Amino acid sequence: MRNLMLPLLLAAFSMHSAVAQDVGPDVGGSVLSDATRNPALEPSGPLSLAAALDLTLQANLDLALAGHEVDATAAAVRQAGLLPNPELSALVEDTRRDSRTVTLQLNQPLELGGKRAARVDAAERAHDVAAADLITRRTELRADVTAAFFDLLVAQERARLAAESADLAQRATTAAARRVAAGKVSPVEETKARVAEAAVKVESTQAASELRAARRRLAAFWGNAAPRFDAAVAPVGVPVEPRAYGELAMQLETAPALARAGLEIERRRALVEVERARRVPDLTVSLGVKRDESLGRDQAILGVSVPLPLFDRNQGNLAEALKRQDLARDERAALRIRLERDVADAWERLDSARGEAAALQDEVLPGARQSLDAATKGFELGKFGFLDVLDAQRTLFQARAQHLRALAAAYRARADLDRILGEPAAPVAR
Repeated sequence: MRNLMLPLLLAAFSMHSAVAQDVGPDVGGSVLSDATRNPALEPSGPLSLAAALDLTLQANLDLALAGHEVDATAAAVRQAGLLPNPELSALVEDTRRDSRTVTLQLNQPLELGGKRAARVDAAERAHDVAAADLITRRTELRADVTAAFFDLLVAQERARLAAESADLAQRATTAAARRVAAGKVSPVEETKARVAEAAVKVESTQAASELRAARRRLAAFWGNAAPRFDAAVAPVGVPVEPRAYGELAMQLETAPALARAGLEIERRRALVEVERARRVPDLTVSLGVKRDESLGRDQAILGVSVPLPLFDRNQGNLAEALKRQDLARDERAALRIRLERDVADAWERLDSARGEAAALQDEVLPGARQSLDAATKGFELGKFGFLDVLDAQRTLFQARAQHLRALAAAYRARADLDRILGEPAAPVAR
Protein backbone atom coordinates (compact mmCIF):
# COMPACT_ATOMS: atom_id res chain seq x y z
CA MET A 1 0.00 0.00 0.00
CA ARG A 2 2.93 2.35 0.71
CA ASN A 3 4.04 1.94 -2.91
CA LEU A 4 0.71 3.37 -4.12
CA MET A 5 0.31 6.07 -1.44
CA LEU A 6 3.46 7.90 -2.47
CA PRO A 7 2.40 8.49 -6.11
CA LEU A 8 -1.01 9.69 -4.94
CA LEU A 9 0.49 12.22 -2.54
CA LEU A 10 2.99 13.43 -5.15
CA ALA A 11 0.22 13.88 -7.71
CA ALA A 12 -1.89 15.91 -5.27
CA PHE A 13 1.10 18.08 -4.29
CA SER A 14 2.08 18.76 -7.92
CA MET A 15 -1.46 19.83 -8.80
CA HIS A 16 -1.56 22.19 -5.83
CA SER A 17 1.80 23.73 -6.78
CA ALA A 18 0.69 24.32 -10.36
CA VAL A 19 -2.44 26.09 -9.19
CA ALA A 20 -0.51 28.18 -6.66
CA GLN A 21 1.94 29.34 -9.33
CA ASP A 22 -0.93 30.35 -11.61
CA VAL A 23 -2.49 32.64 -9.05
CA GLY A 24 0.26 35.24 -9.34
CA PRO A 25 0.86 38.26 -7.14
CA ASP A 26 -1.91 40.07 -5.31
CA VAL A 27 -3.36 42.97 -7.25
CA GLY A 28 -4.58 44.83 -4.18
CA GLY A 29 -3.12 48.17 -3.30
CA SER A 30 -3.72 50.06 -6.51
CA VAL A 31 -1.60 53.07 -7.25
CA LEU A 32 -4.78 55.14 -7.12
CA SER A 33 -5.36 54.17 -3.51
CA ASP A 34 -1.98 55.64 -2.54
CA ALA A 35 -2.91 58.87 -4.26
CA THR A 36 -6.21 59.19 -2.41
CA ARG A 37 -4.69 58.66 1.02
CA ASN A 38 -3.08 62.10 0.68
CA PRO A 39 -5.41 64.54 -1.12
CA ALA A 40 -3.61 66.66 -3.69
CA LEU A 41 -2.99 70.29 -2.81
CA GLU A 42 -2.98 72.70 -5.68
CA PRO A 43 -0.18 75.29 -5.71
CA SER A 44 -0.95 78.73 -4.42
CA GLY A 45 -1.47 81.36 -7.07
CA PRO A 46 -3.34 81.20 -10.37
CA LEU A 47 -4.86 77.89 -11.48
CA SER A 48 -5.34 76.85 -15.11
CA LEU A 49 -7.88 74.39 -16.47
CA ALA A 50 -5.11 71.93 -17.38
CA ALA A 51 -3.79 72.01 -13.81
CA ALA A 52 -7.29 71.48 -12.39
CA LEU A 53 -7.79 68.46 -14.67
CA ASP A 54 -4.41 66.98 -13.70
CA LEU A 55 -5.17 67.36 -10.00
CA THR A 56 -8.55 65.70 -10.47
CA LEU A 57 -7.19 62.74 -12.42
CA GLN A 58 -4.51 62.20 -9.77
CA ALA A 59 -6.57 62.43 -6.61
CA ASN A 60 -10.29 62.09 -7.32
CA LEU A 61 -11.79 59.41 -5.08
CA ASP A 62 -14.52 58.32 -7.51
CA LEU A 63 -11.86 57.70 -10.14
CA ALA A 64 -9.85 55.70 -7.62
CA LEU A 65 -12.89 53.53 -6.87
CA ALA A 66 -13.33 52.80 -10.59
CA GLY A 67 -9.65 51.87 -10.75
CA HIS A 68 -10.07 49.43 -7.87
CA GLU A 69 -12.93 47.78 -9.75
CA VAL A 70 -10.64 47.29 -12.76
CA ASP A 71 -8.05 45.65 -10.50
CA ALA A 72 -10.70 43.43 -8.94
CA THR A 73 -12.00 42.22 -12.29
CA ALA A 74 -8.43 41.51 -13.43
CA ALA A 75 -8.07 39.21 -10.41
CA ALA A 76 -11.40 37.60 -11.30
CA VAL A 77 -10.02 36.79 -14.77
CA ARG A 78 -7.13 34.90 -13.22
CA GLN A 79 -9.44 33.09 -10.85
CA ALA A 80 -11.74 32.06 -13.71
CA GLY A 81 -8.86 30.31 -15.47
CA LEU A 82 -7.92 28.06 -12.55
CA LEU A 83 -8.57 24.33 -12.67
CA PRO A 84 -10.77 22.67 -10.04
CA ASN A 85 -8.84 21.30 -7.07
CA PRO A 86 -8.36 17.54 -6.65
CA GLU A 87 -9.79 15.83 -3.60
CA LEU A 88 -7.88 13.37 -1.43
CA SER A 89 -10.04 11.13 0.74
CA ALA A 90 -9.30 8.41 3.30
CA LEU A 91 -11.75 5.79 4.53
CA VAL A 92 -11.27 3.20 7.29
CA GLU A 93 -13.68 0.26 7.58
CA ASP A 94 -13.60 -1.78 10.78
CA THR A 95 -11.12 -0.72 13.46
CA ARG A 96 -9.83 -4.24 14.23
CA ARG A 97 -6.33 -4.82 12.99
CA ASP A 98 -6.97 -8.22 11.39
CA SER A 99 -10.12 -7.23 9.47
CA ARG A 100 -9.52 -3.52 8.93
CA THR A 101 -9.81 -2.01 5.42
CA VAL A 102 -8.11 1.29 4.60
CA THR A 103 -8.88 3.14 1.36
CA LEU A 104 -7.01 6.16 0.00
CA GLN A 105 -8.51 7.83 -3.05
CA LEU A 106 -7.68 10.86 -5.21
CA ASN A 107 -10.60 12.40 -7.12
CA GLN A 108 -10.04 14.91 -9.92
CA PRO A 109 -13.04 16.73 -11.49
CA LEU A 110 -12.70 17.30 -15.23
CA GLU A 111 -14.72 20.20 -16.64
CA LEU A 112 -16.40 19.38 -19.94
CA GLY A 113 -18.35 21.43 -22.45
CA GLY A 114 -15.90 24.37 -22.52
CA LYS A 115 -16.79 25.60 -19.03
CA ARG A 116 -13.35 26.99 -18.25
CA ALA A 117 -13.04 28.85 -21.57
CA ALA A 118 -16.55 30.28 -21.21
CA ARG A 119 -15.84 31.33 -17.62
CA VAL A 120 -12.63 33.08 -18.62
CA ASP A 121 -14.35 34.84 -21.51
CA ALA A 122 -17.11 36.11 -19.20
CA ALA A 123 -14.53 37.36 -16.69
CA GLU A 124 -12.60 39.13 -19.44
CA ARG A 125 -15.76 40.81 -20.68
CA ALA A 126 -16.50 41.96 -17.11
CA HIS A 127 -12.97 43.39 -17.00
CA ASP A 128 -13.64 45.24 -20.26
CA VAL A 129 -16.83 46.70 -18.80
CA ALA A 130 -14.95 47.86 -15.70
CA ALA A 131 -12.28 49.47 -17.89
CA ALA A 132 -15.03 51.19 -19.90
CA ASP A 133 -16.58 52.43 -16.65
CA LEU A 134 -13.21 53.92 -15.72
CA ILE A 135 -12.97 55.69 -19.09
CA THR A 136 -16.56 56.92 -18.77
CA ARG A 137 -15.95 58.21 -15.27
CA ARG A 138 -12.78 59.98 -16.41
CA THR A 139 -14.71 61.60 -19.26
CA GLU A 140 -17.50 62.67 -16.92
CA LEU A 141 -14.97 64.12 -14.50
CA ARG A 142 -13.30 66.11 -17.27
CA ALA A 143 -16.67 67.56 -18.23
CA ASP A 144 -17.65 68.24 -14.60
CA VAL A 145 -14.33 69.90 -13.80
CA THR A 146 -14.54 71.98 -16.97
CA ALA A 147 -18.05 73.14 -16.08
CA ALA A 148 -17.00 73.93 -12.49
CA PHE A 149 -13.90 75.75 -13.72
CA PHE A 150 -15.89 78.01 -16.02
CA ASP A 151 -18.51 78.50 -13.33
CA LEU A 152 -15.65 79.81 -11.22
CA LEU A 153 -14.51 82.07 -14.06
CA VAL A 154 -18.01 83.44 -14.41
CA ALA A 155 -18.23 83.95 -10.63
CA GLN A 156 -14.92 85.81 -10.71
CA GLU A 157 -16.17 87.99 -13.55
CA ARG A 158 -19.40 88.68 -11.71
CA ALA A 159 -17.49 89.66 -8.56
CA ARG A 160 -15.28 91.98 -10.60
CA LEU A 161 -18.27 93.57 -12.30
CA ALA A 162 -20.03 93.93 -8.96
CA ALA A 163 -16.98 95.73 -7.57
CA GLU A 164 -16.97 98.07 -10.58
CA SER A 165 -20.67 98.67 -10.12
CA ALA A 166 -20.11 99.54 -6.48
CA ASP A 167 -17.46 102.04 -7.55
CA LEU A 168 -19.82 103.60 -10.08
CA ALA A 169 -22.58 103.83 -7.48
CA GLN A 170 -20.20 105.49 -5.05
CA ARG A 171 -19.20 108.03 -7.69
CA ALA A 172 -22.87 108.77 -8.39
CA THR A 173 -23.55 109.24 -4.67
CA THR A 174 -20.58 111.60 -4.33
CA ALA A 175 -21.77 113.63 -7.32
CA ALA A 176 -25.29 113.81 -5.92
CA ALA A 177 -23.96 114.97 -2.54
CA ARG A 178 -21.96 117.74 -4.20
CA ARG A 179 -24.98 118.95 -6.15
CA VAL A 180 -27.15 118.89 -3.03
CA ALA A 181 -24.49 120.89 -1.17
CA ALA A 182 -24.44 123.41 -4.02
CA GLY A 183 -28.22 123.67 -3.83
CA LYS A 184 -28.74 122.50 -7.41
CA VAL A 185 -30.89 119.44 -6.61
CA SER A 186 -33.16 118.24 -3.87
CA PRO A 187 -31.72 116.11 -1.00
CA VAL A 188 -34.05 113.40 -2.26
CA GLU A 189 -31.62 112.84 -5.14
CA GLU A 190 -28.81 112.10 -2.70
CA THR A 191 -31.07 109.71 -0.78
CA LYS A 192 -31.88 107.84 -3.97
CA ALA A 193 -28.20 107.63 -4.81
CA ARG A 194 -27.32 106.20 -1.41
CA VAL A 195 -30.13 103.60 -1.65
CA ALA A 196 -28.83 102.55 -5.06
CA GLU A 197 -25.28 102.32 -3.68
CA ALA A 198 -26.44 100.13 -0.78
CA ALA A 199 -28.23 97.78 -3.18
CA VAL A 200 -25.09 97.47 -5.32
CA LYS A 201 -22.99 96.71 -2.23
CA VAL A 202 -25.41 93.92 -1.28
CA GLU A 203 -25.01 92.48 -4.75
CA SER A 204 -21.22 92.74 -4.42
CA THR A 205 -21.33 90.82 -1.13
CA GLN A 206 -23.44 88.09 -2.71
CA ALA A 207 -21.05 87.86 -5.65
CA ALA A 208 -18.09 87.45 -3.30
CA SER A 209 -19.93 84.67 -1.42
CA GLU A 210 -20.74 82.85 -4.65
CA LEU A 211 -17.11 83.18 -5.72
CA ARG A 212 -15.90 81.47 -2.52
CA ALA A 213 -18.45 78.68 -3.01
CA ALA A 214 -17.37 78.17 -6.63
CA ARG A 215 -13.72 77.88 -5.55
CA ARG A 216 -14.64 75.24 -2.97
CA ARG A 217 -16.74 73.26 -5.47
CA LEU A 218 -13.84 73.13 -7.91
CA ALA A 219 -11.25 72.12 -5.29
CA ALA A 220 -13.56 69.38 -4.00
CA PHE A 221 -12.88 67.38 -7.17
CA TRP A 222 -9.36 66.64 -5.92
CA GLY A 223 -10.36 66.39 -2.26
CA ASN A 224 -9.18 69.78 -1.00
CA ALA A 225 -11.70 71.41 1.34
CA ALA A 226 -9.62 74.59 1.70
CA PRO A 227 -8.58 75.88 -1.75
CA ARG A 228 -5.10 77.38 -1.94
CA PHE A 229 -5.25 78.91 -5.41
CA ASP A 230 -6.30 82.53 -5.55
CA ALA A 231 -7.91 82.67 -9.00
CA ALA A 232 -8.74 80.64 -12.07
CA VAL A 233 -6.97 81.92 -15.16
CA ALA A 234 -8.50 81.69 -18.63
CA PRO A 235 -10.10 84.15 -21.00
CA VAL A 236 -13.79 84.52 -20.28
CA GLY A 237 -15.09 84.60 -23.83
CA VAL A 238 -17.53 82.85 -26.08
CA PRO A 239 -16.74 79.13 -26.63
CA VAL A 240 -15.61 78.10 -30.08
CA GLU A 241 -18.31 77.27 -32.57
CA PRO A 242 -19.27 73.59 -32.37
CA ARG A 243 -19.10 71.32 -35.35
CA ALA A 244 -22.20 70.71 -37.38
CA TYR A 245 -24.84 68.65 -35.68
CA GLY A 246 -24.58 65.96 -38.36
CA GLU A 247 -20.89 65.40 -37.53
CA LEU A 248 -21.63 65.19 -33.82
CA ALA A 249 -24.41 62.68 -34.45
CA MET A 250 -22.02 60.50 -36.47
CA GLN A 251 -19.49 60.60 -33.64
CA LEU A 252 -22.14 59.36 -31.22
CA GLU A 253 -21.33 55.74 -32.08
CA THR A 254 -17.97 56.11 -30.32
CA ALA A 255 -19.43 57.79 -27.24
CA PRO A 256 -18.12 56.25 -23.97
CA ALA A 257 -21.59 55.39 -22.70
CA LEU A 258 -22.53 53.57 -25.91
CA ALA A 259 -19.18 51.79 -25.99
CA ARG A 260 -19.77 50.63 -22.44
CA ALA A 261 -23.28 49.44 -23.37
CA GLY A 262 -21.82 47.43 -26.26
CA LEU A 263 -19.32 45.79 -23.93
CA GLU A 264 -22.16 44.96 -21.55
CA ILE A 265 -23.90 43.12 -24.39
CA GLU A 266 -20.71 41.12 -24.96
CA ARG A 267 -20.52 40.33 -21.26
CA ARG A 268 -24.10 39.09 -21.29
CA ARG A 269 -23.34 36.96 -24.35
CA ALA A 270 -20.38 35.43 -22.52
CA LEU A 271 -22.59 34.68 -19.52
CA VAL A 272 -25.02 32.91 -21.85
CA GLU A 273 -22.16 30.69 -22.99
CA VAL A 274 -21.25 30.00 -19.36
CA GLU A 275 -24.78 28.83 -18.60
CA ARG A 276 -24.92 26.82 -21.82
CA ALA A 277 -21.64 25.08 -20.94
CA ARG A 278 -23.00 24.20 -17.49
CA ARG A 279 -25.61 22.03 -19.14
CA VAL A 280 -22.86 19.52 -19.92
CA PRO A 281 -22.15 17.38 -16.81
CA ASP A 282 -18.59 17.22 -15.50
CA LEU A 283 -16.57 14.04 -15.22
CA THR A 284 -14.79 12.97 -12.05
CA VAL A 285 -11.85 10.56 -12.36
CA SER A 286 -10.85 8.59 -9.26
CA LEU A 287 -7.54 6.87 -8.54
CA GLY A 288 -6.81 5.13 -5.25
CA VAL A 289 -5.62 2.14 -3.30
CA LYS A 290 -7.41 -0.14 -0.85
CA ARG A 291 -5.64 -2.17 1.82
CA ASP A 292 -7.62 -5.20 3.00
CA GLU A 293 -5.97 -6.68 6.10
CA SER A 294 -8.17 -9.77 6.00
CA LEU A 295 -6.80 -10.60 2.57
CA GLY A 296 -3.34 -9.24 3.30
CA ARG A 297 -2.94 -7.36 0.04
CA ASP A 298 -3.44 -3.96 -1.65
CA GLN A 299 -6.02 -3.34 -4.34
CA ALA A 300 -5.95 -0.54 -6.92
CA ILE A 301 -9.09 1.57 -7.36
CA LEU A 302 -10.02 3.20 -10.64
CA GLY A 303 -13.31 5.01 -11.06
CA VAL A 304 -15.27 7.43 -13.17
CA SER A 305 -18.42 9.25 -12.08
CA VAL A 306 -20.73 11.59 -13.94
CA PRO A 307 -24.04 13.15 -12.83
CA LEU A 308 -27.14 12.30 -14.85
CA PRO A 309 -28.90 15.47 -16.08
CA LEU A 310 -32.38 14.07 -15.76
CA PHE A 311 -34.08 16.95 -13.95
CA ASP A 312 -31.68 19.88 -13.67
CA ARG A 313 -30.23 20.72 -17.07
CA ASN A 314 -29.56 24.36 -16.09
CA GLN A 315 -32.49 25.37 -18.28
CA GLY A 316 -33.69 28.11 -15.93
CA ASN A 317 -30.30 29.83 -15.65
CA LEU A 318 -29.80 29.65 -19.41
CA ALA A 319 -33.21 31.19 -20.07
CA GLU A 320 -32.44 33.97 -17.59
CA ALA A 321 -29.08 34.68 -19.24
CA LEU A 322 -30.69 34.86 -22.67
CA LYS A 323 -33.34 37.30 -21.42
CA ARG A 324 -30.70 39.47 -19.78
CA GLN A 325 -28.78 39.52 -23.06
CA ASP A 326 -31.93 40.78 -24.79
CA LEU A 327 -32.33 43.32 -22.01
CA ALA A 328 -28.79 44.62 -22.58
CA ARG A 329 -29.48 45.04 -26.30
CA ASP A 330 -32.69 46.96 -25.62
CA GLU A 331 -30.94 49.12 -23.02
CA ARG A 332 -28.28 50.07 -25.55
CA ALA A 333 -30.95 50.96 -28.12
CA ALA A 334 -32.78 53.10 -25.56
CA LEU A 335 -29.50 54.70 -24.47
CA ARG A 336 -28.65 55.64 -28.04
CA ILE A 337 -32.02 57.36 -28.49
CA ARG A 338 -31.53 59.21 -25.22
CA LEU A 339 -28.00 60.30 -26.15
CA GLU A 340 -29.18 61.50 -29.56
CA ARG A 341 -31.74 63.65 -27.79
CA ASP A 342 -29.16 64.93 -25.28
CA VAL A 343 -26.63 65.76 -28.01
CA ALA A 344 -29.28 67.66 -29.98
CA ASP A 345 -30.38 69.52 -26.85
CA ALA A 346 -26.81 70.41 -25.82
CA TRP A 347 -25.91 71.52 -29.35
CA GLU A 348 -28.98 73.76 -29.55
CA ARG A 349 -28.26 75.24 -26.13
CA LEU A 350 -24.62 75.87 -27.03
CA ASP A 351 -25.48 77.46 -30.37
CA SER A 352 -28.16 79.68 -28.81
CA ALA A 353 -26.02 80.69 -25.83
CA ARG A 354 -23.04 81.45 -28.09
CA GLY A 355 -25.13 83.74 -30.24
CA GLU A 356 -26.59 85.52 -27.23
CA ALA A 357 -23.23 85.94 -25.49
CA ALA A 358 -21.54 87.20 -28.66
CA ALA A 359 -24.29 89.74 -29.35
CA LEU A 360 -24.23 91.00 -25.76
CA GLN A 361 -20.44 91.19 -25.71
CA ASP A 362 -20.02 92.92 -29.07
CA GLU A 363 -23.05 95.19 -29.21
CA VAL A 364 -25.11 95.53 -26.03
CA LEU A 365 -22.38 95.84 -23.40
CA PRO A 366 -20.31 98.51 -25.17
CA GLY A 367 -23.42 100.60 -25.85
CA ALA A 368 -24.70 100.26 -22.29
CA ARG A 369 -21.27 101.21 -20.93
CA GLN A 370 -21.08 104.31 -23.12
CA SER A 371 -24.59 105.30 -22.08
CA LEU A 372 -23.71 105.04 -18.41
CA ASP A 373 -20.47 106.98 -18.83
CA ALA A 374 -22.30 109.71 -20.73
CA ALA A 375 -25.15 109.86 -18.19
CA THR A 376 -22.71 109.98 -15.24
CA LYS A 377 -20.63 112.72 -16.82
CA GLY A 378 -23.74 114.69 -17.80
CA PHE A 379 -25.11 114.34 -14.26
CA GLU A 380 -21.85 115.68 -12.83
CA LEU A 381 -22.13 118.64 -15.21
CA GLY A 382 -25.79 119.17 -14.33
CA LYS A 383 -27.14 118.21 -17.75
CA PHE A 384 -28.99 115.02 -16.64
CA GLY A 385 -30.98 114.06 -13.59
CA PHE A 386 -29.98 111.28 -11.27
CA LEU A 387 -32.84 109.09 -12.49
CA ASP A 388 -31.17 109.08 -15.89
CA VAL A 389 -27.98 107.83 -14.26
CA LEU A 390 -29.90 105.14 -12.39
CA ASP A 391 -31.62 103.98 -15.57
CA ALA A 392 -28.33 103.79 -17.47
CA GLN A 393 -26.70 101.99 -14.56
CA ARG A 394 -29.57 99.52 -14.28
CA THR A 395 -29.40 98.84 -18.03
CA LEU A 396 -25.66 98.10 -17.83
CA PHE A 397 -26.06 95.83 -14.82
CA GLN A 398 -28.85 93.88 -16.51
CA ALA A 399 -26.80 93.50 -19.68
CA ARG A 400 -23.81 92.28 -17.68
CA ALA A 401 -25.92 89.77 -15.77
CA GLN A 402 -27.49 88.51 -18.97
CA HIS A 403 -24.05 88.18 -20.57
CA LEU A 404 -22.77 86.16 -17.62
CA ARG A 405 -25.81 83.88 -17.71
CA ALA A 406 -25.29 83.32 -21.44
CA LEU A 407 -21.60 82.51 -20.91
CA ALA A 408 -22.41 80.05 -18.13
CA ALA A 409 -25.08 78.37 -20.27
CA ALA A 410 -22.66 78.09 -23.21
CA TYR A 411 -19.90 76.49 -21.14
CA ARG A 412 -22.32 74.08 -19.48
CA ALA A 413 -23.65 73.03 -22.88
CA ARG A 414 -20.07 72.57 -24.13
CA ALA A 415 -19.30 70.44 -21.07
CA ASP A 416 -22.45 68.36 -21.67
CA LEU A 417 -21.31 67.64 -25.22
CA ASP A 418 -17.88 66.63 -23.92
CA ARG A 419 -19.50 64.36 -21.37
CA ILE A 420 -21.60 62.58 -23.99
CA LEU A 421 -19.09 62.37 -26.83
CA GLY A 422 -15.94 61.99 -24.75
CA GLU A 423 -14.17 64.91 -26.37
CA PRO A 424 -11.58 67.02 -24.55
CA ALA A 425 -12.67 70.40 -23.31
CA ALA A 426 -12.79 73.03 -26.04
CA PRO A 427 -10.93 76.34 -25.63
CA VAL A 428 -12.60 79.73 -25.89
CA ALA A 429 -12.49 81.74 -29.06
CA ARG A 430 -11.86 85.14 -27.55
